[in-house]
Amino acid sequence: MAVHHLESDLRTLRGHWSHEFEPVLTIDPGDTVRFRTLDARWYVSSDGRQFEPRPQGAGHALTGPVAIRGAEPGMALAVRVDKLRTGGWGWNVAGGGAFGVNQFLGMTEPPGLVVKWTLDPDAGTGTTQFGRTVRLRPFLGVMGVAPAQPGQHSTTPPSVIGGNVDCKELVEGSTLYLPVQVAGALFSCGDGHAAQGDGEVSGTAIECGMDVAELTFDLVRHSRLTMPRAHTPAGWVTFGFSEDLNVAMVQALSGMLDLMEELHGLERKEALSLASVVVDLRVTQVVNQVRGVHAVLPHGAIMGV
Repeated sequence: MAVHHLESDLRTLRGHWSHEFEPVLTIDPGDTVRFRTLDARWYVSSDGRQFEPRPQGAGHALTGPVAIRGAEPGMALAVRVDKLRTGGWGWNVAGGGAFGVNQFLGMTEPPGLVVKWTLDPDAGTGTTQFGRTVRLRPFLGVMGVAPAQPGQHSTTPPSVIGGNVDCKELVEGSTLYLPVQVAGALFSCGDGHAAQGDGEVSGTAIECGMDVAELTFDLVRHSRLTMPRAHTPAGWVTFGFSEDLNVAMVQALSGMLDLMEELHGLERKEALSLASVVVDLRVTQVVNQVRGVHAVLPHGAIMGV
């Protein structure tokens, strides 16, 4: 199996989702791509300098798209996260009226707080300009495939394509499964997060570029998958996305019941009974136009027949 390398440059960077973008790389199932990504807002240095020229109206800085030979609608793309290494700096913000949650908390006065982080990927720590230190748990906030609908689409809301899922469980050792929408799948990624809590309550994690995001791709050829799901170190994860948190919850739970039926041969009502005992529902994020909920089934939670 081949290993490919993709830098973030004029040839590879996009700020929208579209199946009309030509692939910058075409690979075979089983191949690995080692990406280098910018942070969400296209910063290239810790002094706030941004990549130029940016596409008009660009959202997240996405590297891609990558086409996978043989990928067709009706399949699922399996994206295994092999290695993640942050750059040496990152940032996040609070207040300033940029996000609805900040307004709810009464933090609407500009300019808000900009927190600058010094990242040490070897030690696995990040430290603010105020001397506060946290442990890093890096993941890619955005991993997705191109939508079937024509035109260019915002990178902000997650959806059936994956995209801006912002799930902190998608760390090294995870495999994300995405329903393929178009021939080739046309995968892109970006929006590195050095650490994030469930909810992403200020609207930002520790936003950072990834010096290394090594992903291996494969195809599930006869898939009934209609929403993203993931196999992670924490357990199996299913997702829901909606402006209504209750609807997102039902989507995530329904996807988990489907998974439990597949894995354990359960009837729906028995799956729901067991889910109430062993499945956790978590708020993924509340700041991306739609709310995200993920359901987690820990490994080994269901034993016996």
